[in-house]
Amino acid sequence: MIVDCAHYRDGRRQHQEAMDLDRAAALCLESGDDGFVWLGLFEPSPELLAEVQRRFGLHELAVEDAQNFHLRPKLEQYDASVLFCVLRTARYDGDRAEIDFGEVSIFLSERFVITVRQGVASDLHGARLRVENRRELLREGTAAVLWAILDKVVDDYAPVLEALEQDVEEVESTVFVGAAAPTERIYFLRRETTEFYRAVHPLLGPLDALQRGAYVKVSKELSQFLRDVNDHLKLVNEEVVAQRDLLAIVLQANMAVISVEQNNISVRQNATMEQLTIMATIFLPLTFLTGFFGMNFLWLTNHITSFWVFILAGVGSLVLSCLALYMWFRRSGLTRSG
Repeated sequence: MIVDCAHYRDGRRQHQEAMDLDRAAALCLESGDDGFVWLGLFEPSPELLAEVQRRFGLHELAVEDAQNFHLRPKLEQYDASVLFCVLRTARYDGDRAEIDFGEVSIFLSERFVITVRQGVASDLHGARLRVENRRELLREGTAAVLWAILDKVVDDYAPVLEALEQDVEEVESTVFVGAAAPTERIYFLRRETTEFYRAVHPLLGPLDALQRGAYVKVSKELSQFLRDVNDHLKLVNEEVVAQRDLLAIVLQANMAVISVEQNNISVRQNATMEQLTIMATIFLPLTFLTGFFGMNFLWLTNHITSFWVFILAGVGSLVLSCLALYMWFRRSGLTRSG
């Protein structure tokens, strides 16, 4: 759908209401008008995008890219008059602890700016207000609109970066105090930072070239504003790279903590098994002797005829077996390890 469509001339918006598509296309064809049109679209239908392509003479490959999502950020010159730019936008959702990514495709010429937004994280209303409040820049034409969009997109990266940093610090503090953090959470954060890196890093080269005036003519003043955006983008890129590297270290440390915990569990299990083995070894001869003397066969009934014989033969054999086991355990070192 069409979000807004405005005509700008001499650094001012010429009307408050959004124009229709016919009027906007006609203004771009008027030779005596030195202004430009900014047409904003949000997830347009293929039919609407085809109509915009026909009226403004857009390249079919660029229009095809504008319909796709998850493109790589880029800046391309499809012909001598129209510049095509793709930006990845980002917004952190605190409730889900995830990054929502959007996309903005920009068609730029001296007479028009057409923005095609995809995703909820691609709002450009703030960019339009920002450039409308800077008449001295807006007089320079469509290049000022491109600066405003870039500035808005890069500024929106900062809250995402701060939220990611908090998430990374949480898992880092958990791991480095000796407790294992959920591995799935670390993998998810690593994937989020990688996706964020893919939204930021490819834009460095095109923005450098844009600042130098390689794609559109920019004044000295506008070049300073673009340099400021470029500096912010480089800072974001450095922070994202640092977070991604840190998460790799955290993941390795977390695996080491898990390995240590598993080793401790194995040691405790081995100690328990050793104790059970010792107890079974002790009770094995005792069980045999008590079972033997508990049987009522003729020899026992004929020879164990008094209490002292019972004590000597029955209890004495149990005591001797316990002493023999103790000496064996002592020589083998089991009493010391236990």
